[in-house]
Amino acid sequence: MKKIVTIIGARPQFIKASVLSRMVLTAKWKDLFSEIIVHTGQHYDHGMSEVFFTEMGIPTPDYNLNIGGSTHGKMTGEMLIKIEEVLLSEKPDIVLVYGDTNSTLAGALAASKLDIPIAHIEAGLRSFWKKMPEEQNRVLTDHLSTWLFCPTQTAVENLLNEGIKEAHLVGDVMYDVSKKYSELVSQKDNNERGKLLNSIKFPEQLKDESFFLLTIHRAENTEDPAKLRDIFKGLSQIKMNGILPLHPRTLKKIEELNISIPSNISVINPVGYIEIVLLQMMSTFIITDSGGLQKEAYFMNKPCITLREQTEWVETMELGWNKLAGTNPDLIMQFAQSIELPEKHPDYYGDGKTVERILKILAS
Repeated sequence: MKKIVTIIGARPQFIKASVLSRMVLTAKWKDLFSEIIVHTGQHYDHGMSEVFFTEMGIPTPDYNLNIGGSTHGKMTGEMLIKIEEVLLSEKPDIVLVYGDTNSTLAGALAASKLDIPIAHIEAGLRSFWKKMPEEQNRVLTDHLSTWLFCPTQTAVENLLNEGIKEAHLVGDVMYDVSKKYSELVSQKDNNERGKLLNSIKFPEQLKDESFFLLTIHRAENTEDPAKLRDIFKGLSQIKMNGILPLHPRTLKKIEELNISIPSNISVINPVGYIEIVLLQMMSTFIITDSGGLQKEAYFMNKPCITLREQTEWVETMELGWNKLAGTNPDLIMQFAQSIELPEKHPDYYGDGKTVERILKILAS
């Protein structure tokens, strides 16, 4: 039996881990793998962390390091120290990391220093903007990893261009998750959906009209007062109502800067994954600076406006499903007012069986 130590710490990682961590407990895999889950604490708010473990059936973490809410360097360094202690104690055969957060890099560094093989899920993504913390994390992690599990052919080609020849094109684990939960939400009747909407205090006035789903959390936007103000200026010019599950860090910055949220934007607390899937399904289009939500918009056949200058999910842009507005108020308004559904929707991200492929490769 192979022992896996899985390092997670942020909302997207909890969601991705939900499928794999449950699958290794099933009859097919439980005699081949055991898993130890380490939660770094990078996302520590209930709405950004605990709720996902509860509603998605993720096993309770074996370790919770409670490291979060600090600068990138301090956070990564503290994680590195604590993760190394766990690895020395657990002596795993594999360290598994997801995506591109500080938790990802700290886990990869700790494993590399102890000569433990690393499996990186979502390998090969590139925005080609080196100032972006996530870009630094993903590049370094890829070059430390033993198994590189790529979601797309573009990701494989990025690694080839960097001299990494042994990469596995397995599909996107987030498509596995999105497919499962969109089917689950689709099966709910109106009464069940109504209870979900009431639980997140969905605005009554939006229940019978078109709206867009909005998320803002990325540090490059929230830490720059001019950018944050420009985003809300652009949003205020959109002739449609929007709903914003508000990230705690964004809320703090809005309050510090005394920014007025436009009257067409309804704010709700952060939501769990089932609720965000329902909001995506109900929305007309999505505006976000999230990497994951850009892609989920594509899965849901929803046009997306991205509040960034670059994207690692370049496939979503090829046919016009995703458009980069940055924080330009005029572009945000212009793209929102000219939303249309492209005719083609290629299957870039696999068939929903990504986790099965990953486990087969690790088992062999």
